[in-house]
Amino acid sequence: MKKPPRTQRTDGEATYNRILEAAGELLASTGFAETTNKMIAARAEVDLASINYHFRNRDGLYQAVLIEAHRRLVDVDALGRLAASGLPARDKLRKLIEFIIDGTAAHQEWPMRVLGRELMSPSSHMRVLQEIEVAPKLAIILDILSDITSIPADDPALFRCLPSIAAPCAMLLVIGRVPSLFANRVFDMSKEVLVDHLYSFAIGGLEAIGKKYDEANGFKHARTGEMS
Repeated sequence: MKKPPRTQRTDGEATYNRILEAAGELLASTGFAETTNKMIAARAEVDLASINYHFRNRDGLYQAVLIEAHRRLVDVDALGRLAASGLPARDKLRKLIEFIIDGTAAHQEWPMRVLGRELMSPSSHMRVLQEIEVAPKLAIILDILSDITSIPADDPALFRCLPSIAAPCAMLLVIGRVPSLFANRVFDMSKEVLVDHLYSFAIGGLEAIGKKYDEANGFKHARTGEMS
C-alpha cells in the first residue's frame, strides 16, 4: 500500500525527504556501488554535509532508502490495522496481496527497483532492513497464516509456508527492475486478475499444508469443509 513520504513541516524534514528521494532514484538506476554521495547531493541540490547530518554516512543513507522502499511497498501500520480488523483470515490474505500489488505499481518504480537489486545481490545492509521493517511485518503475516492453516505461528511447518507465499510477490520486484516482455505482460494485467491469481496460488498451498499438518498431528476435522 502506498504511503506518502513524511510531512515536510520543517526545512530539515524537507531536506531529508529530498535527499531520500534523490538517493532512491539514483540507487534504483545505478546501484549502490556506482552511486556516490556527490551524485546524490547534486540531484537533491544539497551539499555533502547535509547528507552526513541527516544520515551519518553513505551506509546510513542506503539503509534509510531500503527501509523507506519497504515501507512504501508494505506499511507495517496498514498491516496492523488489517490484522486488527474483523475480516476472516482468508480475506486478510487477499488484502495483503492487494497491498503488495498496489506497492509494485508504476508510481513506486524506485522502491521496487532498489529492493529488487538488494534481493538479487544481498548486502550486509539487508540485516538492518530485516530487523527494522521485515521482522515486525512477518510476525503479523505469520498470525494471519496461522489462522488460515491452524498451524501455530512458531511452528517450523508454518515458517516453511512463507517462501511459497513471498516468492511470487518478490518476483514482481525482480521483474519490475527493467522493462521486458515478461514484465510488460504481467503488469499489463488488471490488478484484480493479478491479485486473484496470487491469492488462489497461495490459498491452495496453505490449504494443502494445513490439511497435511492436521493429518500428521491426528486432527479429525475436515479442513476443506471448514475453510470453504
